Amino acid sequence: MTSARQGLAALLLLVGAAGCSPTVRVEAPSEPITINLNVKIEHEIRVKVDKDLDDVFAKESDIF
Repeated sequence: MTSARQGLAALLLLVGAAGCSPTVRVEAPSEPITINLNVKIEHEIRVKVDKDLDDVFAKESDIF
């Protein structure tokens, strides 16, 4: 009888452990993720173009 009790106890422990398993849910966010990097990129491009134009005007002052 002790082996039957041990088997029943082991079965109850397994069922109890399976009932307590954590649930993991993967869901999409309700709002889209936005990353705004345009300001920095545009600023860098404008600075480079401005410097290049200054160099061109300095070299060839009779363009206009």
